[in-house]
Amino acid sequence: MKVRLSPLVGNINLPTVLKTTILPGDSVERLFIATQVGEIFYIGDGVIKTFLDIRPDIIKLGTFEPGVSRGGYDERGLLGMAFHPNLYYNGLFYLHYSMAGTQGPGALSKQFKPDPCDPNTLNLKWTNRETKYDHIDTVEEWILQSNGRPQKRRTLLNLRRPFFNHNGVNSLNFSPESGRLILTTGDGGAGFDHFNLSQDDMEIAGKIIEIDVVKNTFINNPPVVTRFNELPVPIQETLTVIAKGVRNITGISFQRFHNHFIKYTGNVGQDLAESVFSFVHYKPVPVTQLVQHASSMISATDQEGFINFGWRGWEGSFPTMIKKGCSANSAIDEKVIAYHSEAIETSVKRLEPLTSYYHKDVRPNKFGGTALTGVQPYLGNSIPDLSGSVVFTDAARQESQPVRGVLAYTRARTDGSPSDFGVIETNYNFGSQSALYMSLGTNLAQTRLYLGVYGSMKVTDLNKGTIFEVIP
Repeated sequence: MKVRLSPLVGNINLPTVLKTTILPGDSVERLFIATQVGEIFYIGDGVIKTFLDIRPDIIKLGTFEPGVSRGGYDERGLLGMAFHPNLYYNGLFYLHYSMAGTQGPGALSKQFKPDPCDPNTLNLKWTNRETKYDHIDTVEEWILQSNGRPQKRRTLLNLRRPFFNHNGVNSLNFSPESGRLILTTGDGGAGFDHFNLSQDDMEIAGKIIEIDVVKNTFINNPPVVTRFNELPVPIQETLTVIAKGVRNITGISFQRFHNHFIKYTGNVGQDLAESVFSFVHYKPVPVTQLVQHASSMISATDQEGFINFGWRGWEGSFPTMIKKGCSANSAIDEKVIAYHSEAIETSVKRLEPLTSYYHKDVRPNKFGGTALTGVQPYLGNSIPDLSGSVVFTDAARQESQPVRGVLAYTRARTDGSPSDFGVIETNYNFGSQSALYMSLGTNLAQTRLYLGVYGSMKVTDLNKGTIFEVIP
C-alpha cells in the first residue's frame, strides 16, 4: 500500500501529541501540536500560531543526575494533552508534563539486568522513594479564559517517577464511552521493570487510569505520590483503573463499532517485539476498592475485570527474554526467560496482542522495528485500502541508513485472533536527513491522519520537526 506525505508545518521541536479540536467561538476544526519541550501550536488560516508555551515549567531536558549522560536523548517533557469533549462550552483542557526543578538522583545507581538464577535481581524494592527518584510528573487542568488566554485551574495528580524514561507519550485522552480523562503511564523505566511496578495493583506506574474530572476534590496542591494508597481519599474517589502490566504506552484511542467502542493501545517492547493491543469490554476497578483490599490483606490481584498486558512477565506474545551473544554461533542470539515464574503466573490472565512486530524480521514486506510511537484507527474513505484499519508508527526501521520511521497497519479480527500487519509505503524524499516517526494523530472523525517526524533522537537538537498529513 502506498500513500503520500503532505507537509503542513516544519522547523518545530519534537512533536509528542497531534490532536484537533474546535476552539470556543470558532467554527473550524484545527490541528494542535504539542512539543516535548513545552510548546503547543495550532494551525489556523494556513499559518502556525502559539496556543500555549510552558517551556519554563518543563524539566531541563537532556540533563540528568550527576555523572549520567544520554547524549541528549530524553523521554520526559510535555507528554500529554487532551481537550475536554465540551471544550467549546467550558474551555477546559488537560496537560501531563515533567516539572522543572524536580531532577533527582534516580532510583538505582547501577545498571540492571535480571538474572533468573539470582533471586536478588528478581525481588528488588524501590526504597527511600522521597529521595531516590528521577523527576516528578504532573497532570493539570487548564481553562481557556474569555480573553482567549489559557490559565492553569488545578492540579489533578503529582507523580514521583523512579527513572527518566517510560512516562508514556500522548498520555492523556478522553473516553467517548465513560466521559472520563484517561491517563496512560509507563512502568517507570530503565528496562525490565526493576521493581515490578506494573503488576503491583497499588503502584500508579504501569497502569491505565480513568480520572473523573467532574468531581472537584478541592485539593489545590495534591501530595507527590507513587502509590494509590498515598493519595488523599477525595482524589482516590476520582480514580478507577482499567489496565495493568503496561511497559510504556502510546496513549489510547477509540473506534466506534455499532454500539461499542474498540480501544487500541500500543505497548513499547524491551528487546524482541512491539505490540498493538485492542479490547472492547472492561470493568474499571475503583481505586478506593483497591486500597481497601490492600489494607485488609485480601489479595487485590484477584480482581476480575482488569485488563492485563502481561508485562513484566511477557513482552507481547513472548515470555520476557534476556538476549545474550551465542558463544557457539555469533550469528544468533541466546535468549533466556528473565521472569519464569511471573511468565507462568500471568500467562492465562493476560490479553494477547492484536498484532506484534519484531526488532528482527527478514520476511518480505515486513520490517525490523525499534519503538512503537503511535496507534490510531482510520475511518476515512480517501485512502480506501486503509479504511477501517488501525494505523501505527515505529520510530525507526532497523538498520535503515539514513534513519527512517515506519508507517504500518493492521485490522481487528472478529474472532479475536491475532492479526497480521502490512507496511504503508510513503513517497516523501527526506534526502540525507534522519526521519524518525515520533507521533500519530487524527481529526475528531478519524478520517484524516497526521504524522509527526523528527530529524534526530535528541530532544536537545531543536527545530528538526515536520508535521505531515497522510494523503492518497
